[in-house]
Amino acid sequence: MFLPDDLLSVARRYAGDPAAWPVTPRFDPVERWYQRIAATPEHEVWLLTWLPGQHTDLHDHGGASGGFTVVSGALTEETVQRGTLRTKALPPGAGRRFGPRYVHRVSNNGPDPAISVHCYAPELTTMTRYDLIDGALRVADVARAGVAW
Repeated sequence: MFLPDDLLSVARRYAGDPAAWPVTPRFDPVERWYQRIAATPEHEVWLLTWLPGQHTDLHDHGGASGGFTVVSGALTEETVQRGTLRTKALPPGAGRRFGPRYVHRVSNNGPDPAISVHCYAPELTTMTRYDLIDGALRVADVARAGVAW
C-alpha cells in the first residue's frame, strides 16, 4: 500500500519525464482537460491541464490517498480549516500529498496555462463534491468513474 509521501514521489517522477507521457497535453477552453497516463495494481497517474480561470469544485477522492505536483504554470489550492477556506499558492515544482479524507479545491488563478500530474491509490472510483455552507461541508453530489470522468 502506498502512503501519501510515496504518491507524491510517483507524481513527481512522472512530472519530471514529459517525453514518457503517452499523450500530449491539450488545453480545452470549455473545461479542464485530464487523461489517465498510467495505471498499475498499486496506483494510477493522471495528467491535467488548466487554463486561467479553470478549477475544480470542493471534492474528495472517494477514499483514495494521493499526491500531485505542478509541472508548469501555477495553481492555487483551497482546503477547509475550521469552517473557512485556506489558500495555498502552488508554483511550478510545488506538490501536495493527502490521505483518504482530504477535501480541497484546485484552481488556476494565474495568467498562464498550467499542467499538473496527480497520483492516487487505490484508483479513483468515486469523488464526492461538496458545498461549504455556514462553515460546514455539505455533500453536493457523488461522481462515479466511467460515468462522470
